[in-house]
Amino acid sequence: MFKILLIEDDVTLFQEIKDRLTGWSYDVYGITDFSQVFTEFTAVKPDLVIIDIQLPKFDGFHWCRMIRAHSTVPILFLSSRDHPTDMVMSMQLGADDFIQKPFHFDVLIVKIQAILRRIHQYNTSESIDLKTWCGATVDYQKNTVTNEIGSIELTKNEMFILRVLIEHKNKIVSREELMKSLWDDERFVSDNTLTVNVNRLRKKLDEIHIGHFIETKVGQGYIAVEEDHSL
Repeated sequence: MFKILLIEDDVTLFQEIKDRLTGWSYDVYGITDFSQVFTEFTAVKPDLVIIDIQLPKFDGFHWCRMIRAHSTVPILFLSSRDHPTDMVMSMQLGADDFIQKPFHFDVLIVKIQAILRRIHQYNTSESIDLKTWCGATVDYQKNTVTNEIGSIELTKNEMFILRVLIEHKNKIVSREELMKSLWDDERFVSDNTLTVNVNRLRKKLDEIHIGHFIETKVGQGYIAVEEDHSL
């Protein structure tokens, strides 16, 4: 049974979501002290975090930043705030998705299922765990990319995108293909969400000087070029 940590201070909404998710056989945990969210996250060790932006003590961005500094666990924002910058900020901090309140529960469950299914398939994959690309070692299990300059850690979404691009290196992967691979149903993801994830991936790769090997092909998609085409 997958464990979900639901960080929501609206007691009525929390109970409603918990009851619905429990009906889908998820094990749902809440927060007892909103000044100790990270401590409770560490104790629960969830498979997925669902978090609101507006919370007591510190906002969801604060806790997302702290969780992401220590873990690659998937994070899904659930918020009534509707400004586009809130979604962009969430993605830049390492969140995997964003749902605006009020929401249809079917949308929430589809997103949860897609994220957890992707992680399960990713963790049980029998494919090679290490890949050499542009002079760097890509570790699919540890979510790291390492070269002589240093090492970076990616979120599961970022690594999944990189993996798809590397597996099709020197070939353009359309945005539609990436969205279908990531979320299984492109109706439930926006172009902006994908753009933020790819930009965040490229920015991290820039830290070890290989971000420019992920190229954008306007109107077509993305391509991972290989520094040494003989590899």
